[in-house]
Amino acid sequence: MSSQIQKEEFLALIEKNKGIIIKVCNSYCFDSSDREDLAQEIVYQLWKSGNNFNAYSKFSTWMYRVALNVAISFYRKKKLRVVVPLNASHINIEDEIYNADEAEKRVILLQRFINEMKELDKALTLLYFEEKSYSEIAEILGISETNVATRISRIKSNLKIKFSNYLKT
Repeated sequence: MSSQIQKEEFLALIEKNKGIIIKVCNSYCFDSSDREDLAQEIVYQLWKSGNNFNAYSKFSTWMYRVALNVAISFYRKKKLRVVVPLNASHINIEDEIYNADEAEKRVILLQRFINEMKELDKALTLLYFEEKSYSEIAEILGISETNVATRISRIKSNLKIKFSNYLKT
């Protein structure tokens, strides 16, 4: 098999699963230029580590693992060197919440609460919302299924508390 065919197959797999990259980038970056930088870094790391892909695993599982690891590293680097300035969208979030209908209000709050989570919890939440099984999440994140179940349970409890506290005010 020629390397050109392998390259085309690999790029086709990335294209087929590009939604993973988009979801991860949207979960870890607020700024569109940061999302683009992160997406490029994810694709680069996928390409660079393509030889490490185990054909016995699902490509999407491996892709999630690489994407989330890159995103967490990117987020940590960005967090250390940049102080996020407030802009109109940050200031107007309260207006958005009060002007939104109840369902929109809950989505806005959920996004805010997820953005406040630690990197691993954010990744767990993303995969949980993607309706991945606990075994898939465990494989992607490299933790045990028991740990996945425990963390998701804690995340749900914390979110319930945050929602009830916020809605009381």
